[in-house]
Amino acid sequence: MSSTTHALRAERVKFTTLPSQWAAPLVALALTVGVTAAVSAAYGAKDHTPGEDPAVAIFYGLNFGHVAVACLGILLIGQEFNTRMIGTSLTAVPRRGRLYCAKLALGTGLGLLLGLASTAGSFLAVGTTVGLDLSTPGLTRSFLAGVLYHPMMVLLCLGLTAMLGNFSAALGLLAPMVFLGTTWLAAIPGVRELGQFLPDRAGLYATRTQPEAGVHYGHWTGLLIMAVWTALAVYGGLWAMRRYEQS
Repeated sequence: MSSTTHALRAERVKFTTLPSQWAAPLVALALTVGVTAAVSAAYGAKDHTPGEDPAVAIFYGLNFGHVAVACLGILLIGQEFNTRMIGTSLTAVPRRGRLYCAKLALGTGLGLLLGLASTAGSFLAVGTTVGLDLSTPGLTRSFLAGVLYHPMMVLLCLGLTAMLGNFSAALGLLAPMVFLGTTWLAAIPGVRELGQFLPDRAGLYATRTQPEAGVHYGHWTGLLIMAVWTALAVYGGLWAMRRYEQS
């Protein structure tokens, strides 16, 4: 069995044996689908039309659930910094890039599974309580963007946590920023223009089916913007892991 396979298996074992890690995607799924279902049920009791942009209702719960998605990315590497076990992991897997890539592979797989489950659940919740016309232009792209948002958020936060090299700093900075920070920035005159290019704002805009006033790019471009942020964070995390090897 190759060293890469061993590294992947080790990451899978860590994930399944640490409650804080496997609980994070469950919380994300419960929040995303649960909030969407509750809001859709309450709205559907008065109006059975999903509104001009049905994606607003479909992904309403994601505004809450993506905090847990971010925490999953932080936990996948941050807990080892917190418990000082990162040194043991680096000793067990001498090639730092291999260890990091194993974490990225696990995060990508978990993110995709979570994205499929939460997006499908949200679509189902809105479809059964309010009603959806699946032929609505942009709805297929919206579904795809909702799925891809999850692994990109996981990898973004994993990479940034590796760059910070500190679990508490990552959790204290990234989770509040995803939940409230970018929303506040987008509401500040003069900063709003820049706020729309932040990764979570661009990714969430990609899930919409209708254009939004004041946004200077299209929906596919929003997904690309988030992908670029994610790629930069992943590369930065790799650089930091290699620097850690030299320390």
